[in-house]
Amino acid sequence: RLFVNISVITFFLSAVLNNLTVTIVMVSLLRKLVPNEQERHLFGAMVVIAANAGGVWTPIGDVTTTMLWINENLSTVPIVTNLFFPSLVTLAASTAVLLPSVSPDVHVSAAATASGGAKKEESQLAPRGKVVFTVGILALLSVPVFNEFTGLPPYLGMLCGLGVVWLLTDVLHAGSKERAPLRVPAALEKLDTAGILFFFGVLLSVGALESSGQLKALAQWLSATVPNLDLIATLIGLASAVVDNVPLVAATMGMYDTTQFPMDDQLWQLIAYCAGTGGSILVIGSASGVALMGLEKVEFLWYLKNASLAAFVGYVAGIGAYLAEKAVLAGLDGAAMGGIFAS
Repeated sequence: RLFVNISVITFFLSAVLNNLTVTIVMVSLLRKLVPNEQERHLFGAMVVIAANAGGVWTPIGDVTTTMLWINENLSTVPIVTNLFFPSLVTLAASTAVLLPSVSPDVHVSAAATASGGAKKEESQLAPRGKVVFTVGILALLSVPVFNEFTGLPPYLGMLCGLGVVWLLTDVLHAGSKERAPLRVPAALEKLDTAGILFFFGVLLSVGALESSGQLKALAQWLSATVPNLDLIATLIGLASAVVDNVPLVAATMGMYDTTQFPMDDQLWQLIAYCAGTGGSILVIGSASGVALMGLEKVEFLWYLKNASLAAFVGYVAGIGAYLAEKAVLAGLDGAAMGGIFAS
């Protein structure tokens, strides 16, 4: 039950928060729940798979989906309605493959089960902290809504949310020098500048390749060699297990433009799914997997032997679920149109 519960919680949390953040939080939680290192590694592998699967079906859950959303290749409602079911199938299939490997008598800490007579230490969040936390989560959730209703770029919605949190922390902690580290300016000092520069460099490089015509040439070669676009998206997802998915998706955005493949086209949705979940096949294929390696010292070969098959089965099952979903919807649309013409 704990294994399934952790998987489901991770899946839904990563849809709201960044999947890397959720992985770090859940692995930290597992250290308190599962003291045995080998057992915890298996739980951690499932966290990576669940976080990557949960991140692809919302605009703010995974960086590659966010890139496609900001570039107007995808819009909010179709992302959720079309990718939720395939992502859920991915989670279910991977969990089903990994579950037999979990010992039924897995050792859980006494503090987690409230047994053994040990006194639990509960960390209470201050009332002000609860307010800031709640407003921060609502600010994140409001960004897609802001974009959908106003038509303004998503970054404006994020900046508005930041402004609200900034104003709130200034009001709550006004006149207290001891609380200065709890304000937004102190948090902004801890920005991951190296990560921002990495993305900036990737997008500049991809822009240079696009301007020189190399990406268009690659797209033409792929179309001639692999005529099926669904298969191309599948191969891109498999490549993301080895190569970072950010440059892969950025290159794909340069290879195919929205005049040929309009917003919410099947190609963009499948690329969002494949690039997000394909990285789970190898531990080095996603930021979540790299975080697991750093936090739990999980080795590449251990993950390959114990979790890669489950991730691959979930990946293929999700693609099958997406294509089946599209086929069913197309059939329903065809039947509806036939009924209209018949009447």
